[in-house]
Amino acid sequence: MSPSHVVTLRDEHDGADHRHLVAYLDDEGALHIDGQDLGPGTAPVSEDGEYEWFRTIAAADLPRLAALLGAYSGESILAVLSRKYTDRRSYDLERILRDSDIPQRLRVWSG
Repeated sequence: MSPSHVVTLRDEHDGADHRHLVAYLDDEGALHIDGQDLGPGTAPVSEDGEYEWFRTIAAADLPRLAALLGAYSGESILAVLSRKYTDRRSYDLERILRDSDIPQRLRVWSG
């Protein structure tokens, strides 16, 4: 799948550590928030220096998520993410998602 619009939420580089987080909608309208951390900072969770996670939220739950994130009336989920949850604020997004009761599928991979 090649999403037509990807929002980069985080693209950090700190020495040998790299942290990347993106959001996009799939063909069914579900929201995907995919992250990848590379470097020695992953040592607590990864033996090979790479840690990836893939969070999916169903299309039916996006209106509730948009309201929780402070979307304007009629604003798309990708627009609110781009407007409010990029760079350091992307960590706030991850906290909100962890603390919410919105159903999410989370897959994690580490080497």
